[in-house]
Amino acid sequence: MRSMGEFMPEEQRRAQQIEAIARWIINWKHIVVFTGAGISTDSGIPDFRGPNGVWTRRDAGVPAPRWRVPPGQVEPNLSHLSLVELQRLGRLQFLITQNTDNLHRRSGIRPELLAELHGNGQLMRCLGCKRTYTRQEVGWDRDRWGPGYRTQKPITGQPVCADCGGRLVSSVVNFGDSLPHKELALAEHHARHCDLMVVLGSSLMVEPAASLVGLALKSGTQVILVNQGKTPYDSAVTLRSWAGIGEVIPQAVERVRRALEEQPNWF
Repeated sequence: MRSMGEFMPEEQRRAQQIEAIARWIINWKHIVVFTGAGISTDSGIPDFRGPNGVWTRRDAGVPAPRWRVPPGQVEPNLSHLSLVELQRLGRLQFLITQNTDNLHRRSGIRPELLAELHGNGQLMRCLGCKRTYTRQEVGWDRDRWGPGYRTQKPITGQPVCADCGGRLVSSVVNFGDSLPHKELALAEHHARHCDLMVVLGSSLMVEPAASLVGLALKSGTQVILVNQGKTPYDSAVTLRSWAGIGEVIPQAVERVRRALEEQPNWF
């Protein structure tokens, strides 16, 4: 499938894509968003496989890109906040993310609408009962006990689970770890049952998360893909935009907001 308006001038093509995305968000009922590292680049965090991504530069033999802001000063950007607006408008049924940066939670996405497939760098989980805690709740000091990855040896005196006394580890999923069962099951359910999936900033190269897009397509779902780098699904999705997420999604969501406020009984 060709990208919408493939042979149009870039500005005209992007305007048509924005209008189409807004129209579909208004018309479809069960909308799921799937995000990857690309949604956070406007917050100053490098992505992995974008044109200037960590792995892209590594494969080219050049140093990793620098963060544009210090890690402690990263904030949710307009694209994150646009998804919160979709939540407020009742148009977002579920959000699946590969990101561990905690920006979706900080932006205001309700935890019950969120599946963090690769974990969250600010959360610890118990290996025994699987309960999760914030680092602050358990008093986890990174300078003293490190990031707390499962593969690291426990350090005497580090916090344990308040419920069962089990070992606490970072909820971030490392290579070789299984994805969290509950989050993956929820993500698969929504991928099967959504009628519109909006994929933002993922190279769709990391499995099993990327297979959720294929699952949605097999279920007859309309799929919008906004990413500046190539993906395995470029020719399969319904609408493919090569623009930056911040150039498309905030404007599309603003059109949705205006339309719903002007016609509150749209549905």
